[in-house]
Amino acid sequence: MARLGARRARGFTLTELAVVFTIISLLLAAGMYTLSAQTEQRNFEETRRRLEAARELLLGFAIVNGRLPCPARSAATVSPVTVPGDEVRNASGSCIGDTVTDYYGGSSGGVTRGLLPARAIGFQIVDASGFALDAWQNRLRYAVSGVAPIGCAGSSTAPHFTNAVYLRTNGITCQPGDLVICSRSPVPVTNTVCDANTSVTNQNIVVAIVYSTGKNGATGGTGTNEARNLDGNALFVSRTLDPASAADGEFDDQMTWITVGELYGKLIAAGLLP
Repeated sequence: MARLGARRARGFTLTELAVVFTIISLLLAAGMYTLSAQTEQRNFEETRRRLEAARELLLGFAIVNGRLPCPARSAATVSPVTVPGDEVRNASGSCIGDTVTDYYGGSSGGVTRGLLPARAIGFQIVDASGFALDAWQNRLRYAVSGVAPIGCAGSSTAPHFTNAVYLRTNGITCQPGDLVICSRSPVPVTNTVCDANTSVTNQNIVVAIVYSTGKNGATGGTGTNEARNLDGNALFVSRTLDPASAADGEFDDQMTWITVGELYGKLIAAGLLP
């Protein structure tokens, strides 16, 4: 009996220890997965809050200045010198328009266009260079209508919605004729109108878009839907999140926008438009 007690006192066997370690590993893995999922959800919700805050600041800017701001650039390529995080305007007071990417995003000549003008609107969550950030520390994007509007009672000179004089002169009958949001990228991808049954908005409603490129950032996603939000085109995609295994690839962008009716309503209420 004494020898039996001694054997029992030696402790766990290797098999028992292996089982314990396996259970602990599974518990730790489950805990890490839960923590990671919670972190991602917090980042998603925080980015949504930042986008909504940016949207309100854009409308506030319009009330004060009688127009929407021009987009910002990551660096200067032509005069005037670009102030980090500020809108880029030329000597006549119009948005720089040497390429449509200044209005619709994308990049050209190594310079990222279509960034949110954080300095101009007073957005305070910025990086060291003064550019607005989402919760993943990626720079927020901004697109604004940049072609001649349609249906104007007065002259229809572009750009309309970023120019206070044109807004007052042309009246509230002017509608944007470029920005459109689809639920998926059209086929072929060069199309600038949504495929059937994929329109989130039409091309006469949206005057400005604010969006985040999500966790995977500007270059992390390979999906065709995400690519449309970075190609310098007036067509954008807004849809529910898709994993990398989805047919059209990963999609984790987030987006909000301002309609022409809302902009006119704010400017009328502020006494800036009749």
